[in-house]
Amino acid sequence: MTNELIKYTDDVNTMMKRYGVKFGIYKNGTFKEQLFPFDSIPRIISKEDFAKIEKGLIQRVDALNLFLKDIYSEKQIVKDGVVPEEFVFSSKGYLPQCEGICPPLGVYSHISGIDLVQSKDGEWYILEDNLRVPSGASYPLIAREITRRVSPFTFQENHIVDNRNYGQLLKETMDSVNVGGINVILTPGRYNAAFFEHSYLAEITDSALCTSETLVVENNVLYYKSIDGKKRVGAIYRRISDDYLDPMAFLPESLIGIPNLMSVYKAGNVAIINAPGNGVADDKGIYYFVPKMIKYYLNQEPILKNAPTYLPFYEEDRKYVIDNLERLVVKDVSEAGGYGVVFGRDLDEESLRSMKDLVTRENRRFIAQEVIDFLDLDIMEDGVPVPRKADLRAFVLSGKKTQVWPSGLTRFSRNANSFVVNSSQGGGFKDTWVIG
Repeated sequence: MTNELIKYTDDVNTMMKRYGVKFGIYKNGTFKEQLFPFDSIPRIISKEDFAKIEKGLIQRVDALNLFLKDIYSEKQIVKDGVVPEEFVFSSKGYLPQCEGICPPLGVYSHISGIDLVQSKDGEWYILEDNLRVPSGASYPLIAREITRRVSPFTFQENHIVDNRNYGQLLKETMDSVNVGGINVILTPGRYNAAFFEHSYLAEITDSALCTSETLVVENNVLYYKSIDGKKRVGAIYRRISDDYLDPMAFLPESLIGIPNLMSVYKAGNVAIINAPGNGVADDKGIYYFVPKMIKYYLNQEPILKNAPTYLPFYEEDRKYVIDNLERLVVKDVSEAGGYGVVFGRDLDEESLRSMKDLVTRENRRFIAQEVIDFLDLDIMEDGVPVPRKADLRAFVLSGKKTQVWPSGLTRFSRNANSFVVNSSQGGGFKDTWVIG
């Protein structure tokens, strides 16, 4: 069903390059842009599989939003001993500046990027939750648009759920929390790794693409300085991290933030998408507690499983990790993009000892997980299909209701035997077909 598409792989990548479908990375102090390599063999998810994934993701994101609302107000989950107090408030993602602020509709994570893998027995596992500024939705969108153009026959003959509604879903989400005014997307600028996505999403949601120079706070209201004059902003989809969002509240040296934005937000005069402070919920250590959150807030059993995870913070788990490190994967809770991931099996004796000492000394800094032997998907390499590890980033949008986009970003490793699929580590991507 995909032979027709395979013929056009080079054409698709050429068109993506022409349209500027790239991502950028900083390496050794230098900014480099490169093509995000596309593979034409799609990941195919059955209608039945997607129904379970959808139900499980809605459950999970609803629980995470309830956790964020709780942790910045009553803190009942901490008082009840479900999540340790010292564990939450030592998280680098916890922001005291967000205490007592409840965003419109009580929604904190409006766009959640949830990373999953499918094991070889068919079970889906959640690897991590991305609730700050998850990126990647634009790539399968533009890939589907181009592949439809070069091979319309493929999409006429196969019953694939249309994914072109992402812009509509995103606009509905922004509109649902907008407190009065226009929607804008805040980008740090041309040299950001995901600038292509920022501009693309602005276009498909009919939002203004802004930098901090075009936004100003006056009388506790946020305005966009357009060529037609100032316009009030009701919702701002920010694509910069918390630290740089407002130099008056966070890093004073930030040149890409908006002075006094947090004052406007606290007064209820603008919605910030995603809310500041979400990092406390997508901390890789807090991930361990999400199944407990689902039971605590929703009184339900989790539909989707976490990967088997151990917290060295707990003595029993720490002992297990030290005794079994050579067959586990260790993750630094404050790293992202595939950085800070260490497979015990790759370490020599001296490195194993050093890692055990580090985990013992800095036990809040790490989690350890069993290595899930997740599915290989075929990719084309030098004209022949070869198996490579692949994950799936699903996008969940929360406004008046929580919805899962019937598509997603499938990322794959281009190195044989590598489990790291991130674009920043040289991975590629493919389209994700949900069969209708």
